[in-house]
Amino acid sequence: MLSTANTDKRSRTPAKKLGRPSDVTKRAAIIDAAAQSFFDVGFAASSIEQIASHAGVSKVTIYNHFGDKRALFMAAVEVECEKMRGYFSLDEMPKGSIRERLTTIGQAMDAFLTRPEMIQFERRIAAETESEPAIGLAFLEAGPWQMKQSFSAFLSHATQSGELNVEDPNLAAEQFVSMCKGMGDLERRFGADVAKSDRDRRIAGAVDVFLNAYGSKSVEHS
Repeated sequence: MLSTANTDKRSRTPAKKLGRPSDVTKRAAIIDAAAQSFFDVGFAASSIEQIASHAGVSKVTIYNHFGDKRALFMAAVEVECEKMRGYFSLDEMPKGSIRERLTTIGQAMDAFLTRPEMIQFERRIAAETESEPAIGLAFLEAGPWQMKQSFSAFLSHATQSGELNVEDPNLAAEQFVSMCKGMGDLERRFGADVAKSDRDRRIAGAVDVFLNAYGSKSVEHS
């Protein structure tokens, strides 16, 4: 009897350990389904019921994890933008000169923003912000503002290490991003096909101008 009881106890133990991975998997599935829905039909047209169905969970599970649709929206945007923020991480940043790292950041940002689904998503958010400004603010808080903060921290670190001479990292971050996007950002929003060669040339020019303005005299930039 003791042996059987111990066997039963051991057989139940793994089931308890599987609980946490199951929650993590469910959360990831919910965010994936939500992001797809937000990209496809926008925030207003996305329903918790539909997202739950696509994620293979119940509505209650979504509410338990996120609380409401706006919190789910922010989580989905944060996960998407995390792919971009990795390029600002000191741990993830490729090795090389400051010129090479800035070029890598500019190219990664361009690749991220020019994906068809991101262009479509931005258009939907802009349209929905007309009737509900809070949606636009939620997008800014979950994505662009966090990415700006990460890039500003990178510029501050580069200044502390002597590679750059930036007094206002937040302003410098905006300037670099604006130069990398240039007119191409407006063109893509209105359906123009911007050649990759033109985008690469714009990024190279942005890096040149940025380093001329903020490059440390003691660091070789070429």
